[in-house]
Amino acid sequence: MKTLWLVRHARPLIDTERCYGRLDIAADAEATRQAAQALLQSLQPLHGQLQIRHSPLQRCRQLALVLQVLEPDFVSTPDGRLLEMDFGHWEGMRWNDIGEAAIGAWAHDLALHAPGDGESLAQMLQRVNEVLQDALNSDSAHMVWICHAGVARCAQWLLQHGHRLPQSHEWTLPAPAYGQWLRLELS
Repeated sequence: MKTLWLVRHARPLIDTERCYGRLDIAADAEATRQAAQALLQSLQPLHGQLQIRHSPLQRCRQLALVLQVLEPDFVSTPDGRLLEMDFGHWEGMRWNDIGEAAIGAWAHDLALHAPGDGESLAQMLQRVNEVLQDALNSDSAHMVWICHAGVARCAQWLLQHGHRLPQSHEWTLPAPAYGQWLRLELS
């Protein structure tokens, strides 16, 4: 049985009231170290059976690099398909400054509306599906993605619902907490 580990980066160094997706911000260094140590303990028994990929954004790259310092054989490959959603001109703005009308338009058509003229959920699902298909076709027994909440939700949606686009009320999938992970079985 193949497994997919959806590992979320540690807490980013940004005000929680700000919109960020592709905004390339660092994560808390101590929280990253703690997350890497906990992840190492869970992955150690799978040594030699892993394929590790990470989002190129620094908050994920930090975790991949600290994990590799702790275990030099755990080399991770950057993969742009694991990037968080692109919120376009909303990036870095306070949610309150974006405005209810703009957020409402996105919520009304969650799958096809591109928030901030960035990336739609349909576009994100398509690119996450590409890397998911690579994982399903891989010879590795365990795939580890060091990624973001949005990527984790997309992977879960695709495994549960295939290519069907979600309605707003259906987009309730859990994401790992900062520095935590979900482990999913792949068939």
